[in-house]
Amino acid sequence: MHPGLALGLVFSGCCSNVVFLELLVREFPGCGNLVTFAQFLFIAVEGFIFEANFGRKRPAIPIRYYLIMVAMFFTVSVVNNYALNLNVAMPLHMIFRSGSLIANMALGIIILKKRYSIFKYTSIALVSLGIFTCTFMSAKQVTSMSSTGEDEDGVSAFLWWLLGIAALTFALLMSARMGIFQETLYKEFGKHSKEALFYNHALPIPGFLLLAPDIYRHAVFFSQTELFQVPVIGLSLPIMWFYLLMNIITQYVCIRGVFILTTECTSLTVTLVVTLRKFISLIFSILYFRNPFTTWHWTGTILVFVGTLMYTEVWSNLRPLLDSKEKKDGKKQE
Repeated sequence: MHPGLALGLVFSGCCSNVVFLELLVREFPGCGNLVTFAQFLFIAVEGFIFEANFGRKRPAIPIRYYLIMVAMFFTVSVVNNYALNLNVAMPLHMIFRSGSLIANMALGIIILKKRYSIFKYTSIALVSLGIFTCTFMSAKQVTSMSSTGEDEDGVSAFLWWLLGIAALTFALLMSARMGIFQETLYKEFGKHSKEALFYNHALPIPGFLLLAPDIYRHAVFFSQTELFQVPVIGLSLPIMWFYLLMNIITQYVCIRGVFILTTECTSLTVTLVVTLRKFISLIFSILYFRNPFTTWHWTGTILVFVGTLMYTEVWSNLRPLLDSKEKKDGKKQE
């Protein structure tokens, strides 16, 4: 598939996925488990048919390693979902998760004994400063809200927000550890991204039984929302079920687009695309949904994404391309 089409899948799928997710969580902040279960089920069924060939194809990587990876993946997904229900706004949620570079570098130094250049340490410092700025400003907003009173459980909104930040930090470190574990597996058994995508979504499904009451409760809530007539097919659905359906489809398009990019483009290009996609999603979330975002939030956001681009060494990789282009233009003029 042409890389240009893959770029279209990533930007259209991932950015629209954020929109439908925000529509869901703004109405029912605790619906994350239902959303995650629906996404996992869809990708697992698709992978069982087209990747596992109805269970007839043996995995290239032993199942026991996938079980470890799945335990990490499932934990990260559930914890990230619960953070949305703990007074953590969607923009801050997106910015905080952009700090995966910090977690990856820290665990890489501790576990893999890696060493990095001053340039990369500087980029991580920028990302850290950006996340701290956004976190601190959001803390001030939540503190002013919580000063007006306490919720029905007797716990202030600020304490719930602190718990949400702790949950995001844990998920960030666990996600980085999973990335290191995947890296060691791929070195030993080779890259099997689509197979990993299938098993990471299929194996955790029994774990959702632990969350069945919460999933069922939100399914009932979804069914009680107003009806929406789906364009083209003319079918009427409760509007929250329509949002969930679109979220599942766009999530699949997003993941497939990233997978295609990893096979068609360099890792630098993939990192750039994912970073830019996050930035566009963030801006759209702020402007369209009118989320509170101050000048300090914008400053922190810019620091996060500039640091991320520095980490990928975009400037040093683009310079040879620009030099070669200038040489070609010079030859043409001669």
